[in-house]
Amino acid sequence: MRTSIISLLSLLLLASCMQAQNDFEKFFQNYSMRVDLVLAGNENAQSAYLLELKQEPFWGGSQSKLVDKLGYGEYHFTITDLKTDTLIYSRGFCTLFEEWRTTEESKSVNKAFFQTVTFPYPKQEVIFTLNERQKDGAYNPLLTTIINPDDTNIRKEKVPEYEVLQVINNGEAVNKVDFTFIAEGYTVNEMDKFKADVKKMADYILSMEPYNSNVDKFNFWAVCSPSADSGTDNPREEKWVSTAVNSSFNTFYIERYLETYDVRAIRDIAACAPYDHICVLVNSDNYGGGGIYNHFSIGTADHPFAKEVMLHEIGHGFAGLADEYYTSDVAYQNFFDLNVEPWQPNVTTLVNFDSKWKHLVDDSTPIPTPADKEYADVTGVFEGGGYVEKGVYRPAVNCRMKTNQAEGFCQACQAAIVKMIDFVTD
Repeated sequence: MRTSIISLLSLLLLASCMQAQNDFEKFFQNYSMRVDLVLAGNENAQSAYLLELKQEPFWGGSQSKLVDKLGYGEYHFTITDLKTDTLIYSRGFCTLFEEWRTTEESKSVNKAFFQTVTFPYPKQEVIFTLNERQKDGAYNPLLTTIINPDDTNIRKEKVPEYEVLQVINNGEAVNKVDFTFIAEGYTVNEMDKFKADVKKMADYILSMEPYNSNVDKFNFWAVCSPSADSGTDNPREEKWVSTAVNSSFNTFYIERYLETYDVRAIRDIAACAPYDHICVLVNSDNYGGGGIYNHFSIGTADHPFAKEVMLHEIGHGFAGLADEYYTSDVAYQNFFDLNVEPWQPNVTTLVNFDSKWKHLVDDSTPIPTPADKEYADVTGVFEGGGYVEKGVYRPAVNCRMKTNQAEGFCQACQAAIVKMIDFVTD
């Protein structure tokens, strides 16, 4: 009887996978549509504008998990088949713009930021809808437009002729998590260093849990995009250089915050290889980095904590994890609404803790959990996280999303990363 049940479940799973594959083949072609947007506004208001459309040669994402059910991201976009009114693709994502809207500057200044999203190239006309997350978790449409894949004005330039190296190969991109590293601040003569730096990063990432237990699910790529100058901008040192994606320290006037506003350049370079997540590796020995969920992670190559920082930033960019620290200087103000349960899987306001890592907390562990020796090595609910000391709680006393000194990710963060790995590869 048990064997029959297992066989039935296997058949149902197989049928579901075949249906998802059929949906991909019905609605999409095996390369990418890129939508370039402009997000503009201030602390209290924002608008979205369509800039242009572009065809890219690779689709490295899932062909079965087409509709996003994770519920992550401050923004969300949907692709609806115009003829049948069928939702055929969706994804959540974050932006540097939304972070800026929580800074002091946004109270008195209007700014515009570029943003890009990609999805499989549609076979017929679709409706693209961009949504912003409201405080209650619901989405509000910012922009809706019809996209005709046969539009003669969709840009179809060839990708740059950069050398592309597959650093780690575990199989076809469609069935793997593809981390694609692009070079920033490496001159033509420094590309051997870039390749070696990517290999060191890849080896380190795959040595850490839960990546180590899922090694066979990952590919790592290196796109050798040369810069005219070595390094990156550092305004506090009055250092300005010409680099591939125009990265800079001192983002939002925070010395260690390394970012770039030139997200279109990142996409142009990453399009040379299949990718599920883009990693920008900066040729610098300074401390810093950043991570934007479902877009890219950025970090330096040569600081003593460079590998730890990149792993942390990939936690943001790939898995949607929140910062668990609360004592470091940041530009954000009231980043989390304490009356709302955050969407990030590793922090809670206890508004709806049942939706988070409660199943990982032992019945004998109090909630909230005191940060004392008795609970130093357990999964609990420790106050302090998300840049504030009170009202936001994290899963462990220490974790890679809190400090570089942590041995690795806590149990809750590992579970969230595995969930994302499964979402990309199943």
